[in-house]
Amino acid sequence: MFDDRAILVTGGTGSFGQAFVKTLLDNYSPRRVVVFSRDELKQYEMNQKFAGPMMRYFIGDVRDAERLAQAMRDIDFVVHAAALKHVPAAEYNPMECIKTNIHGAQNVIEAALQNNVEKVIALSTDKAANPINLYGATKLASDKLFVAANNIVGKRITRFSVVRYGNVVCSRGSVVPFFKSLLDKGVDQLPITDERMTRFWITLQQGVDFVVKSFERMHGGEIFVPKIPSVRIVDLAESMAPGLPHEIIGIRPGEKLHEVMCPSDDSHLTLGFDDHYVIQPSIRMSHKAPYSVNALGEKGRPVAHGFAYSSDTNDHFLSIDELTRLNAQFLA
Repeated sequence: MFDDRAILVTGGTGSFGQAFVKTLLDNYSPRRVVVFSRDELKQYEMNQKFAGPMMRYFIGDVRDAERLAQAMRDIDFVVHAAALKHVPAAEYNPMECIKTNIHGAQNVIEAALQNNVEKVIALSTDKAANPINLYGATKLASDKLFVAANNIVGKRITRFSVVRYGNVVCSRGSVVPFFKSLLDKGVDQLPITDERMTRFWITLQQGVDFVVKSFERMHGGEIFVPKIPSVRIVDLAESMAPGLPHEIIGIRPGEKLHEVMCPSDDSHLTLGFDDHYVIQPSIRMSHKAPYSVNALGEKGRPVAHGFAYSSDTNDHFLSIDELTRLNAQFLA
């Protein structure tokens, strides 16, 4: 669906953006790929890897509505991946997080409408479901903005949807490279926030592929959630350093013991498909979308009342052996 089309990625120099651009170039023939981000050094470095004639690099910030509108001229599809994501940093710098994650989201919406973009997918996070930290709260607000944006499109073709998933293996700032950096320094124990802690687990390529598929599936207004495994943090530590003692350091500001992607309060809106869930809009949509049958013809069914998709009650946990094999693949 991306052949001879123009695609823009906000936050395009990040882990997701680079993997998404690689997937586009490896599997499609896009007319133009625009990487929109605020870091000139990262753009320079990315341009060394992806420098084809279809590539464009726009320096800009999602806080800058005018620059976004300029960058989206003649764009067909947008992936909104730009965000301030560090949980403790957001707790200490709340307004900066709000400016990027909420005001920036609205700027993306308005720029897409102004340029009659065909489809927009915003990346969300498990922390947006029943949020207890500011980052999650801003992403929940962003999700609400993108869902509601479908009601202000008027006669435009533009549609907005959201993709929500969990922790990405080996993304920048995540726990696997953090543990590895400590082990490389020869530490005699690994810091564990809480022995009970669990997390959803997805590879970067799985996340990219799910976003690509969501573009094909979307009607507009859905929140797409992949069915992915969970991990126990103690199993992850054991897989990376068998037998090494753990130091319990306590939960960081704004951190949860377990993560939720489909909260029980939304169970009446949640549909289960073969490999994903869809959370339908809680508000009436101006366009009549049959969310139980997506644009590919795949059919979903309502989940049980009170159902919650949570990392601690997930029916699929990765074993220590599976984590060891994954670690070897990503840290080679």
